[in-house]
Amino acid sequence: MSNLPGVPPLFPAGKEPLPPGFTEDDRQVMLQNKRMQNYMQMGMESCVAKTAMAAGMGFGMGAFISLMSASFAYEDPLIRQQQQATGAISTTAKAREIFAEMGRGMWRSGKGFAKVTVLFAGTECVIESYRARNDIGNAIAAGFVAGGVLARNTGPKGALWGGLGFAAFSAAIDLFLRRETPEED
Repeated sequence: MSNLPGVPPLFPAGKEPLPPGFTEDDRQVMLQNKRMQNYMQMGMESCVAKTAMAAGMGFGMGAFISLMSASFAYEDPLIRQQQQATGAISTTAKAREIFAEMGRGMWRSGKGFAKVTVLFAGTECVIESYRARNDIGNAIAAGFVAGGVLARNTGPKGALWGGLGFAAFSAAIDLFLRRETPEED
């Protein structure tokens, strides 16, 4: 009955009766765990944490895509013929060279993806915090800003088109991820 509006609770907060087998020390541990969960949740909702997570995921995705791309490139018979024509290198040295090249490509691609995701996720989080809404407008605005910044070296017209293109891409992805699945009867 304490959940009714206008009716005071039967017990003050934190002084509810304990279930059988629990002590006051157990209550303190549970309250401490609850506080820790609240701090963790506040940290995860911060723009800094969201941006850092996006950077890590962007780096991982870029590195993975580069790894897959590089592994397919070495399966190309034309590339293999060119490598064989360049000279006789031991298999170990050739493997070392290939893995080093793959690592450099993964690092480059990972950094590029991380920069884009940091720019987009950070901008989107700031816009969402400012607007106090979580809707498609945040993704479109963040996409426009990120696209414009990424295309800034192409001049004002290129930055505008880059912003519009990234905004359209962001809107399409956001619409795809937010679509509602019909409930089955």
